[in-house]
Amino acid sequence: MGESRADNDVYVVEPLLPQRLRRPSDLLRFFATLAVLAAVVLLALVAKQTLIGLEQDVKQGAELVPLLSRIAAFLGGAAVLVVPAAFAVERVFHRDGLRVAEGLIAAIVGMAGSFLVGQWLVAGSAEDLRVLLTGNRDIEPINTLLTSVIAYATAVRISRRPTWRMLMWTTIALYILAFFSGRQITLPSAIVTVLVGMAIGYATLYGVGSPNTRPPGSAVVAALRKLSFQVVSARRIEDDHQGSRRYAIGLKDGTSLDVTVLDRDRQVAGLPYRLWRRIRLNSETRRRAIRSLRAELEREALMSYAGQAAGASTPRLLGTSEIGTEAALLAYEHIETRPLDEIPDTEIDDALLHQIWEQVELLQIQRLAHRRLTGDGIHLDRAGRVVLTDARSGEIAAGDLLLRIDVAQLLTYLALRVGPERSVRAAAAVMGPDVLAAAMPLLQRIALTRETRSALGKAKQVLPGIREQIVALKPQGKVEEVRLERFRPRTLVTIIASAIAAYFLLSQLSQVNLYQVVTTANWAWSVLALAASFVSFVAAALMLRGFVPEPLPLWRTVLVQFASSFVKLVAPAAVGGVAINTRYLQKRGIAPGSAVASVGASQLIMLVFHIALLLLFAYITGSNTATSFTPSRGLVLVLLVVALLVVVVLGVPPLRRLVTSRLRRLFSNVLPRLLDVLQSPRKMIEACAGTLMITIAFVVCLDACVAAFGGELSFTAVAVVYLTANAIGSAAPTPGGLGAVEGALALGLTVAGLPAELATSAVLLHRLLTFWLPVLPGWASFTYLQRHEAL
Repeated sequence: MGESRADNDVYVVEPLLPQRLRRPSDLLRFFATLAVLAAVVLLALVAKQTLIGLEQDVKQGAELVPLLSRIAAFLGGAAVLVVPAAFAVERVFHRDGLRVAEGLIAAIVGMAGSFLVGQWLVAGSAEDLRVLLTGNRDIEPINTLLTSVIAYATAVRISRRPTWRMLMWTTIALYILAFFSGRQITLPSAIVTVLVGMAIGYATLYGVGSPNTRPPGSAVVAALRKLSFQVVSARRIEDDHQGSRRYAIGLKDGTSLDVTVLDRDRQVAGLPYRLWRRIRLNSETRRRAIRSLRAELEREALMSYAGQAAGASTPRLLGTSEIGTEAALLAYEHIETRPLDEIPDTEIDDALLHQIWEQVELLQIQRLAHRRLTGDGIHLDRAGRVVLTDARSGEIAAGDLLLRIDVAQLLTYLALRVGPERSVRAAAAVMGPDVLAAAMPLLQRIALTRETRSALGKAKQVLPGIREQIVALKPQGKVEEVRLERFRPRTLVTIIASAIAAYFLLSQLSQVNLYQVVTTANWAWSVLALAASFVSFVAAALMLRGFVPEPLPLWRTVLVQFASSFVKLVAPAAVGGVAINTRYLQKRGIAPGSAVASVGASQLIMLVFHIALLLLFAYITGSNTATSFTPSRGLVLVLLVVALLVVVVLGVPPLRRLVTSRLRRLFSNVLPRLLDVLQSPRKMIEACAGTLMITIAFVVCLDACVAAFGGELSFTAVAVVYLTANAIGSAAPTPGGLGAVEGALALGLTVAGLPAELATSAVLLHRLLTFWLPVLPGWASFTYLQRHEAL
């Protein structure tokens, strides 16, 4: 600890501030520059011909005005060295030589780095990139002088000086124009050089650190005195959860202040997380990722004043002030409190719960969203009264969604402390059952704070418990689903996998003439394949009807299966059908648990049939004679691989827990549902017949597609290929197994003995009939069912 002296002999007890800081903003700018650099290189490689034409236009223009080109070359070449030198002299005279030293370090690193990268490119390690940057001429891929100048200008933060910034970038533009017109640099090389120089400058700034511009405690005391506070003592206390400094200030009249200092260099702290949330969440719930120091100050002050006007128990804001250009402060009335996190669960009685909800109700009446109703945002004073703190995260004039999120957040936090039953009971007594019912769709992990989400990882039954308690209070309430996420992380995996699948699919298509695929196929076999594809949808409807004891109309259920083919365009193959069938059963009045159990039972039996048929057909295919019982090598290999996967899954605890938890959730209620089905022989026959018909219909479709192009394979071999490929497609994260199914089918048919081109043609026809062609009637079915509230 150290002391900094303020006016009138007030000593501020605080740790000595570091002389230099590594600013998060410099690191973020470095990564942002690298991202832009990568994007520029990729775009330039794609638009290579456009760049060549642009260079020719500039060359012709330079030849029309040779005098202008020579003037630009002279001015740019001289000024690119003069301007940085003049700035260095000016900084030295102002006793800021350390900044110049940082710039020189960056310049040296920039020159050495650009030279080494240039030598690596010239050596032919990346031929396409070398041609792009040099235009296949004998010039530097990355201009070493320009790189070092830009690295220097970035490291000395010349951008903060408007006049010098204008001079510097005008000089750089003249230099690039001169070299470009003289064909000594290409446009991609110029852009890459600028970006590399900036990246090196930011990396140098972050590596060596920047001078600490945070005002010390003495400056905080001086700012408070300008607000007419008579400060007699000051002590720095623990920073808040956002990393802002806090001070305990003693005044002459015996009262105290709690002062929060907002430092400009801390404004980007946590920016990657805020950006991720902003991109991922819908616009109504996300917050601004970047906010200026002034905007942050005004936001917290406005929220504090609004809370006081609402009558809520919050620390009273007594004053605000900027501290120079690098910080600002907010001075609050000091209240002796302790956070709810520090209070044992046994001391949280019903009276305290009612107090908390009453304070939240006061905010909600005035449309104020707190947005941080956690144990560190809720405090108790010495008299046991609730005090809400941390106004900076709040929103004034909040919409219904944010207010409901506040309720969901507080419900969850208190349920973690005292259990779902007490949490819901206390909330209902103050807010009313209707408010809780409206908040129920927001009981999603994504809507909660990071701390609460982390706590839920160890208490997985809390959210379901809260929902059950709310439903018990208001069983007839209609719950509308609220989608907070624009996309889930697994969507990114699906997009990447889809891109890879599209690449392999296009590579297959490039080897086949689609026109010939359509025109040369035998129409009789094609019609048979189309009929088999249609039968598969009827079979799927029969299978679903068989596993649902309640009556279901056949043709409407068939329409649901067509609708699932449309949903498969945006969901993995194993997910789309399950989701839409579950939704359909719920709309038919079947309880959610029973609907999930019915679909889960159908999927389980489908899996059993799939494995059994695969083993049966593989065994038949591998038999040498009618009386031989020797299985094929392929079957043995498949069994060994499956056994190895089972051993790995069972032997690795995280994988074992993942699989068992997923299976438990999916099939927890399946056994009772299967027992219901077994009690009705008609339902059992319908379920088994539909399940078997689905597989047979798809195998017949693929076999007919092979025959349509003159191929000859045994039905059992085609069945083994289809069953194997379908398993791969179900596991693939791409929509409808796109790419994975095509690749597996084509490879399987080729291994089975078909020529590669014939196999590819048969697979494309099969996928056209079973995946692409049903999309249009699937869309029509989906629209029709939604209009009639069947989905």
